Amino acid sequence: MDHDHSHGQNHSHSQDRSHDHQHSQHHEPGRRLRHRLGHLVTPHSHDTADKVDTAMETSRAGLRALWISLAVLGATAAAQAVVVALSGSVALLGDTLHNVADALTAVPLGIAFLLGRRAATRTYTYGYGRAEDLAGIAIVATIAASAAFAGHEAVRRLLAPQDVRHLPYVAAAALLGFVGNELVARYRIGVGRRIGSAALVADGLHARADGFTSLAVLLGAGGAALGWRWADPLVGLLITAAILLVLKDAARQVYRRLMDAVDPDLVDRAEATLRAVPGVRQVTGIRMRWIGHRLHAEATLVVDAELSLLQAHEVAADAEHQLCHAVPRLTGATVHTDPASHAGDHHHAELSHRRRSTHRAGTEPPGAGTAPDRP
Repeated sequence: MDHDHSHGQNHSHSQDRSHDHQHSQHHEPGRRLRHRLGHLVTPHSHDTADKVDTAMETSRAGLRALWISLAVLGATAAAQAVVVALSGSVALLGDTLHNVADALTAVPLGIAFLLGRRAATRTYTYGYGRAEDLAGIAIVATIAASAAFAGHEAVRRLLAPQDVRHLPYVAAAALLGFVGNELVARYRIGVGRRIGSAALVADGLHARADGFTSLAVLLGAGGAALGWRWADPLVGLLITAAILLVLKDAARQVYRRLMDAVDPDLVDRAEATLRAVPGVRQVTGIRMRWIGHRLHAEATLVVDAELSLLQAHEVAADAEHQLCHAVPRLTGATVHTDPASHAGDHHHAELSHRRRSTHRAGTEPPGAGTAPDRP
């Protein structure tokens, strides 16, 4: 029983991968040749240092997107503030404040990216990537506050209409606000999707929502030019509804990330990749989760019961190797192998029960079951 269970080794491949070279002579010739050709076609490494470099690069990309966005929105808000002082437009004031708030969302997200660079500790064994998800909550709250503020201003203007001065400047400032926000939104969403950051995508959606608010100011200024004092607040209410739709999408993304949801296509791709690994007879379990903008996987494989411990280990190492190639942004995988004669959780539970019963009966010799069998 102990020998069968010795194949169920956990392989955490965030450690040094030097065993790939040490054990390569045990691979069959065809598999070894295919492995070397794969290295020639797609140069790569799964060393810890290389994975840290990849994670640092994605963090740098996220921080670069945040600071560029902060600069663009800061310049946009400053230009709008000048027009607000000249025109007295309350709608444009609200739009300016929205842009300031949108620019300031870079602060919690930037802190999250910086925290994500920190190495894992004995307490935070998976690192600090979850800080991005917490920042996503702050961004969703900011979008909700923007919607509430826009709705409040629209209602207030409906109850107490007022004239707006220098309408051409107001229209130009509103158009500038829309263009600035849309450019920032496209940039943030693009980078966020490329590096897998749901928080950065949500921040981009927030910028897009503020762009809609800018359009409301533009349309309201056009209505005011025609003498329709109610046009600006009415359009403001419609834009508030549009912001609420953006809020729903952003909140869904952050919620799914907090609940460890992943794209089912990624799971299908990972399972198909594992089934194609030589030596794998069956894939009995596959789980994946996002930790910030990095993906981690856990898999349970069934291999031949006659394999030695070393051979089962090499099958698991090859499985992790192929998995990191097939799944984008996968930075770590834990692979567990079960012997075909005793596969599944039922065998593990039965084995654990027998060990506990033997230990209580005092028949198990000291140290039994603590050392793996020799291959």
